[in-house]
Amino acid sequence: MLRVALAVALLAFTVFCVVDAVQTDEHQVRGLPKPFWVIICLIFPVAGGIAWLVAGRPRSILDILLGGRRGQGGPGRGPLGPDDDPDFLRDL
Repeated sequence: MLRVALAVALLAFTVFCVVDAVQTDEHQVRGLPKPFWVIICLIFPVAGGIAWLVAGRPRSILDILLGGRRGQGGPGRGPLGPDDDPDFLRDL
């Protein structure tokens, strides 16, 4: 049963990496051209997938796991409340 679980996990990881590489815009891919990344992910499922996540993706895996964007110069602006919106206050 453990072998089946590992095989399913490997297949899911490979499919995720290949689909992610195919769906990524050509201009955002880092390192190699997009077709090479897809081929690498298919030929070397574990090593190619890890290489894609670390070196090929436009965003690093840490940004995804941490839920933010490093190097953006501060926290992102969220939605404003009504009391922070000058147009809303002007209409009162």
